[in-house]
Amino acid sequence: MKNDIIVVRGGGDIATGVIQKLHRTGFRVLVLEIEKPTAIRRTVAVSSCIYTNEYTVEDIVAIKCENNSDVYAAWENNKVPVVVDPDGETIDRFKPKYIVDAIIAKKNINFNKFKAFGKIALGPGFEAGKDADIVIETNRGHDLGRLIFKGFATENTGSPGDIAGRTLERVIYSEFEGVINHIKNIGDLVTKGETIATIDGNEVKSNLTGVLRGLINNGFFVTKGLKIADVDPRKEEVDNCFTISDKARAIGGNTLEAILILENSGKDRG
Repeated sequence: MKNDIIVVRGGGDIATGVIQKLHRTGFRVLVLEIEKPTAIRRTVAVSSCIYTNEYTVEDIVAIKCENNSDVYAAWENNKVPVVVDPDGETIDRFKPKYIVDAIIAKKNINFNKFKAFGKIALGPGFEAGKDADIVIETNRGHDLGRLIFKGFATENTGSPGDIAGRTLERVIYSEFEGVINHIKNIGDLVTKGETIATIDGNEVKSNLTGVLRGLINNGFFVTKGLKIADVDPRKEEVDNCFTISDKARAIGGNTLEAILILENSGKDRG
């Protein structure tokens, strides 16, 4: 099992919790991303290397790769390779033993077309036993991280998870279309009504007082309705902006459990 290749679709903050667990335990992890990732918790997302070529989250170093040689060099140097490949063409070249869909798109984006010994999907939009061997619950609460062997994860609630009693107001969606320019940075303390960025001159204001823990990449062209920022009402939790979240760690650990279950089952999944 050691050195088996695992492809992870998506390199956002939740995916990074999965990637860390798999990388730490000896798997060769290959991450597939889109050309311009939209992660707002980019300080804890390996997808940030798409913009910077190399990016470190805690104890893992992610590096943008252009070809197969780059990927093998990354593994040789104990780094996590990330390639721009939203269509999954890399999967045919590397033939991974496991594929994890960690896009968290709340829907199935062409996951059925990929073949592997084992397939795992995070969150709603996938049917366990059909679209994936195992689906993992991503909704906060009692069932967070639960392995689902038949059926579906909880449907998308449309509401962000509760943090210190705050839900909808802690996440900011763009009211404008245009290029975003930062005024505040991730980790800054902000007050309700304070301007944290502008979009083509239009002010983007915080909905509450707290720590700015997520903000989409500076200079990104945003569209109306796109999630662009996240404020944590717990002002004392500044350090959390730069470490993998409890939710991501839980899902990462349960993804590892799911892989071990599939590995030990010995079932031929094609």
